[in-house]
Amino acid sequence: MSFDTLGLSAEILRAISEQGYTDPTPVQAQAIPAVLLGGDLLAGAQTGTGKTAGFTLPLLQRLSSTPAPKGRRPVRALILTPTRELAAQVAESVSTYGKHLPLRSAVIFGGVKIGPQINKLRSGVDILIATPGRLLDHVQQGTLDLSQVEILVLDEADRMLDMGFLRDIRKILALLPKGRQNLLFSATFSNEIKRLADGLLNKPALIEVARRNTASERVAQVVHPVDRERKRELLSYLIGNGNWQQVLVFTRTKHGANRLTKQLEQDGISAAAIHGNKSQAARTRALADFKKGSIRVLVATDIAARGLDIDQLPHVVNFELPNVPEDYVHRIGRTGRAGNEGEAMSLVCVDEHKLLRDIERLLKREIPKEVIDGFAPDSSIKAEPIPNGRNGAGRGRSGGGQRSRAGAGGAGRGQGGGGRRRSAVPA
Repeated sequence: MSFDTLGLSAEILRAISEQGYTDPTPVQAQAIPAVLLGGDLLAGAQTGTGKTAGFTLPLLQRLSSTPAPKGRRPVRALILTPTRELAAQVAESVSTYGKHLPLRSAVIFGGVKIGPQINKLRSGVDILIATPGRLLDHVQQGTLDLSQVEILVLDEADRMLDMGFLRDIRKILALLPKGRQNLLFSATFSNEIKRLADGLLNKPALIEVARRNTASERVAQVVHPVDRERKRELLSYLIGNGNWQQVLVFTRTKHGANRLTKQLEQDGISAAAIHGNKSQAARTRALADFKKGSIRVLVATDIAARGLDIDQLPHVVNFELPNVPEDYVHRIGRTGRAGNEGEAMSLVCVDEHKLLRDIERLLKREIPKEVIDGFAPDSSIKAEPIPNGRNGAGRGRSGGGQRSRAGAGGAGRGQGGGGRRRSAVPA
C-alpha cells in the first residue's frame, strides 16, 4: 500500500514525497481512511508507530477540502498533547505536511512568553496544537475562541490522565461545539481511558496496532544487576566499552538527572539533562545538541518518555526503574521506532527487585538478566525503600486530581510538552 491510495490530495502527497516517504505505517494505513470518513476514532498505538502523521495527514485533508467560515480564521482543529516537546513535534508535523496548503497552524504551551502566542492567535489560526494548562490560560484571558472547532485530537491521552489533566480536559470539552469529530490516541487502554472514551466518543472506529501495554518487539531488552552505588560506574563503562555515541538515560528524579549528568561529564562523557525544572529554551537546546551529536548522553526524567522523536536512537538506559510499570514501556519506546532496531538496558539494584517484577508482570515475560564482569552485585547489601509516586508535581495522581498550582509553569502545567530515511512516515 502507498499513500497514493489513501485519498489524500496532491498537495499533501507532494509534501509526503518531499520527505522521502512512500508507504504508510500500519497505524497510518488504518487511521487515515477512518478519519477521512468523518467519524470518531479510538486508536491504541505506542510511540514510534507513526501515529502523529496518522492523524495530521487526514486532518489536513479534511480541513483543506471544506471551506472555512468567513471572516477571521477560527480554530477549526484542536490537538491536545500532554507535554511541550510533544506539542512541538506535532506542530512540526502539521507544518511539514501542510506546507502546500492554505492553512495556518500555531502551537501554544507553557514555559514561554504568552504575548507572541496571543499575537499569533489574533492573526487567525486553523489548526491549534496545545498543552491543556496554557490553553486554559488563553481562554481565561479571552484570547482564544473554541466555539468553531470541527476536529478534536487527544494525543497520548493516557499520559494526560497520568499527569493529572483530566479536570482541565473536561473544562476544555465544555468549551467545544458538540457536533465535532473526536480522535483519541493512547498507548494504553486503562479503565480511566475507557471511561474517558465512553464519555467523549460516538460510535468510534477502533484501531489497535500493538498489543495492550507491550514493549516494541524491535527493542532488545536486558537487565544488568548492579549495586546502587556502582550504577554510574557501570553506565560509564557501558558507554565507553561500547563506544556509544547516542544514549538516552532515564532517572527517577530531577535532582538525580542533574547529579548523573555532572558525574558523566567528570568521566569525560558529554551529557545534558532534560526535566521539568529546566527552562523550555534549555530543554530545546539540549535535545537539539543530542540529535546533532554534540552530546552523547541525554539524561531525562519521565517528562521525556513521551514526545521525543529521535531518529534511529540506538540505546535507552533505565538508570533507575520507574515506579509505574507502564512508564517503562514508554521509556524504551524512544528506541526501536519506525522500523529501526533498538536496545534498552536497565541497571537494577536490590532496591528495585519489586519494580522489576511489576514490569515483567505487565510485559507478561521475564527480561533477560546479564551480570557484567566486574560489576556483580554484593549479596550482603540490603534493600532500601524507594520513595513512592512519580517524578514531578502532579504526577502521583491517576487522573482525577487537580494539577498542583506550584507546577503552573513547569512540572505540572503543559510540561515536557521530538538517520536514514525510511519508507514510512515515523511521526
